[in-house]
Amino acid sequence: MTSGLAAEFSSADAVLAAVRALRETGYRAISAYTPFPIDGLDQALALPRSRLPVAVFAGGAIGAVVSYWIQWYANAWAYPLVVGGRPMNAIPAFIPATFEGTVLGAALAGFIALLIRLRLPALWHPMFEVDGFESATDDRFWLALDRDDPQFDPMLARRDLERLSPIRIVTVGEDSL
Repeated sequence: MTSGLAAEFSSADAVLAAVRALRETGYRAISAYTPFPIDGLDQALALPRSRLPVAVFAGGAIGAVVSYWIQWYANAWAYPLVVGGRPMNAIPAFIPATFEGTVLGAALAGFIALLIRLRLPALWHPMFEVDGFESATDDRFWLALDRDDPQFDPMLARRDLERLSPIRIVTVGEDSL
């Protein structure tokens, strides 16, 4: 969200009802800021399913292949030594390190994908400029309508928010409204 309108609510039920009402009105670019997860809020916001599991699986698969290849290259190709009578490509001996490479690859891929998806580190956000927004981490629930929403009209959006009985409505990034 770069600019738009934000509304403060006192309860989780109120913000959930507000999101549902605004979605029924036709708004699509809605953001919610809450101090704890609210059951049903992600469905009400119509958030897409996360692609993070795909990134974690791909990272794990790459980690497994790379770790196995490193062991094969070192033991069977670059330095072929017969140790203890085992074959050069000793699959049972390679399993523990391959497993560790899989876990490392999956963890790194998950961490990096999460940072990218959440656009972190975010040192500044327009909502940080709203007086009292820090209460979103304590006991208040915030809802924001983005100016880029095709349904968004400043006067109409303000009226739609007022019908939902928020504690207050604030303009975010008012220099661009």
